[in-house]
Amino acid sequence: MMDSQENALLQGAQEEKNVEQVADNVAETDDVQKVENVKVYKNKKEVVERLKEIAESDENPDKDEIDLLKTVFYKLHIAEREAKLKEYIDGGGDPEAYQMLPDEDEEAFKAEMAVVKEKRQRVFQQQEAEKQANLEKKLDIIEKIKAMATSPDEANKSYNEFKELQQQWKDIKAVPAERASELWRNYQLYVEQFYDLLKLNTEAREYDFKKNLELKTKLCEAAENLANEEDVISAFHQLQELHQQYREIGPVAKELREQIWSRFKAASTVINKRHQQHFEQIRANEEENLARKTALCEKVEELGKQENKTAGEWEKRSKEIIALQNEWKTVGFAPQKMNVKIFERFRAACDDFFGRKAEFFKELKKTFAENAEKKRALVAKAQELSGSTDWKSTSDKLIALQKEWKTVGMVSKKLGDQLWGEFLAACNKFFEARNAANAGTRNAEHANLEKKNELIAKLRTLAESAEELTRDKVQAVVDEYNKVGHVPYKEKDRLYDEYHEVLDKLYKSLNITNKRRRLDDFKSSLKNVAKRGEDALDSERGRLQRRRDQLRQEIQTYENNLGFLNASSKKGNSLIDEMNRKVQKLRDDLELVCQKIKAVDAENK
Repeated sequence: MMDSQENALLQGAQEEKNVEQVADNVAETDDVQKVENVKVYKNKKEVVERLKEIAESDENPDKDEIDLLKTVFYKLHIAEREAKLKEYIDGGGDPEAYQMLPDEDEEAFKAEMAVVKEKRQRVFQQQEAEKQANLEKKLDIIEKIKAMATSPDEANKSYNEFKELQQQWKDIKAVPAERASELWRNYQLYVEQFYDLLKLNTEAREYDFKKNLELKTKLCEAAENLANEEDVISAFHQLQELHQQYREIGPVAKELREQIWSRFKAASTVINKRHQQHFEQIRANEEENLARKTALCEKVEELGKQENKTAGEWEKRSKEIIALQNEWKTVGFAPQKMNVKIFERFRAACDDFFGRKAEFFKELKKTFAENAEKKRALVAKAQELSGSTDWKSTSDKLIALQKEWKTVGMVSKKLGDQLWGEFLAACNKFFEARNAANAGTRNAEHANLEKKNELIAKLRTLAESAEELTRDKVQAVVDEYNKVGHVPYKEKDRLYDEYHEVLDKLYKSLNITNKRRRLDDFKSSLKNVAKRGEDALDSERGRLQRRRDQLRQEIQTYENNLGFLNASSKKGNSLIDEMNRKVQKLRDDLELVCQKIKAVDAENK
């Protein structure tokens, strides 16, 4: 009897060890199924519809599916909320003023979730009550079998009752998980004790042993065939069903117990090994995914460190980060203990970047508003000047406004185009009016240019006719030249060079000194001064008198200094010569100024 009890305990321990391994693998299998068998929901309404189906149906809500629905809903909800916030900010909205509006889908989701939670709680309480009742029933069965397994006589008398208790045991379902293993071990122990004591009805016992052996052999064959099942997860779940059936079958002949169990265990080991390798591959993929996600985090963090000074740079970095976010979505799960952490790291880096981007565009919006006010002020000034007929002064003012416009920073493109159009229209209005008013002036300037070109040609002719060349003829042409008005601005320098080139040649031929020439030029220009009125001549005379007095003072100073110089040395003699030359030049200038004063007086008469 002790051998039988030891074997029974050994078999129970081996099967319990396998049961514990099965429990661990079932937990892992559930995690994998969450990854592999997830239904894809396109939007929040689909999630709410599925939750509503569960709430209204008679089915028992599955915890994994409920958790999945909750995760998917809030993932879609958060993504939708962030998209609305981004659209608001991109449209120029103030992030601090943004308010989230109530969401009908979220309210519906919460309402259905409350119903499902209440339903799950009721089901859970019912299941726990049933499990407790089942435990009491099975404990009672164990006690009854224990009472039968006291002697061979008692076992023989109770055989039919024993068979009925076995069937009752099979019919009773789940018990509290924390008591299941202990309960099964005790049941197996006393069942085998009963069979070992069963002596008188050997034929019945042998029949049971044979029937149980056939059943367990079929289970072994079924377990062995599972090695050909392509779906590793399905094979593993089928194996758990076979283990449950194996438990419910009674013992076999004592000498075959270890053999049949070893066969079943060997077939189970093959399935469990495949299952374990499957998970190891998943773990390897998860580690690879973790490495890829870590690299993506580092890229986002590196992009976040780069300085962005312009809106274009921010947009460029945004596109790069959005591309990394899209790549992130293509990467599978990381290991469970790291999956949330690595996502939080990635999310934090993205949030930091887009938070700083929002702050930048908030400040940029403020700067745009300030620049817009400056440009509006320039537009107002330009519009105010656009109707002026003070061509020279207003031209200068508008050109100054245009230069100032270039110094003002950017504004939003739409508003910038509008303000520039208004500013340009005001400027164009003035300059078009000025050009129209000056059209006659330009025609006169071209006529003056043509006349001066003719006079220069006339001077060249005089320069080539030495026998006819006289000072009066040259002066007559010069006087006529000086009477001609303005020419186009771009021709002025060329005309000046040509005129003075031929004039220098003529004065040289006539032996006219530079001083004389300067006086003649002054007399010619004096006629233009006289045209401005008597006050203009008086002003010119006053200027010349001040120059005359200045020259006299300078000459007096030099002459006084000459009286103190010692000419005994070579150096002193050189300095005296230099001062004498300066005095002479000052006297020549003084004489010319006096002659100019006489010319002004003559013009005044």
